[in-house]
Amino acid sequence: MQNRITELFNIQYPLIQAGMIWNSGWRLASAVSNAGGLGIIGAGSMYPEILLEHIQKCQKATDKPFGVNVPMLYPDIDEIIDIIIDEGVKIVFTSAGNPKTYTSKLQKHGITVVHVVSSVKFALKSQEAGVDAVVAEGFEAGGHNGRDETTTFTLIPMVKEQIDIPLIAAGGIATGRGMLAAMVLGADAVQVGSRFVASEESSSHQAFKKMVINAKEGDTMLTLKELAPVRMLKNKFFEDIMELYAKNPKKEDLIKLLGRARAKKGMFEGDLEEGELEIGQISGLIHDIKPAAQIVEDMIAEFKTAKEEVYNL
Repeated sequence: MQNRITELFNIQYPLIQAGMIWNSGWRLASAVSNAGGLGIIGAGSMYPEILLEHIQKCQKATDKPFGVNVPMLYPDIDEIIDIIIDEGVKIVFTSAGNPKTYTSKLQKHGITVVHVVSSVKFALKSQEAGVDAVVAEGFEAGGHNGRDETTTFTLIPMVKEQIDIPLIAAGGIATGRGMLAAMVLGADAVQVGSRFVASEESSSHQAFKKMVINAKEGDTMLTLKELAPVRMLKNKFFEDIMELYAKNPKKEDLIKLLGRARAKKGMFEGDLEEGELEIGQISGLIHDIKPAAQIVEDMIAEFKTAKEEVYNL
């Protein structure tokens, strides 16, 4: 399955595990990399010293390539970048910020840089900034999302039409058939988040994982556009948000309700009532918790079977 992305990252399969906050520690990243994909440590929920620990443990757990996802709106960003450089990490996915800020600095140290976008406009800006590839993430995705509500099925071909660098599809992909569909639309690889939340190695709370596998169609919604759009499971906290919206709140009211550490409370600590439970729409197709290696194996096997079925139509 060699193509531009497998060659760029030196991996077996064009399958990337998303660097999700409170879910993507060294255990998950190393397991995905050992299975032939690209594992990603999610730095967004880590203090610098915690990220350092995860990088070093991941380096001991795998001799395969792995990366770090860095949301650029988070604090301690300069210290995080320096740790990544000092520890010899070779792949960085940046998001939630200007790709020009750190791309050239990282590349000068031999680091491959990928930027996550939700629109054609920002894909072009990323290409102009010199990134090595982009992740185009559709509206179906969990967690923080784009404001334009462009779905993966329409976003990928529109981005493909405009850029020359490798393209990774994300949002609503959890199966081999979804992987094939994204690549037929023009993606060189896929980035998978929600499916790996429901893995044995995910660092999220077991109660959250169980809620994900019990989710049905319509159980997630994107909200809080005034702050930072986020897709989450409907729970008491979500209903509190809806009640506040009914009162035509000011931005300050939403900030007060959100408070601090909602995502940690929900996904990491397992508070299913008051926590922010970030997950994608594809959760309705996730029915079990598996080892990450089994998820990779199942997706690749289904991808190959679906490809043969399409070829024989």
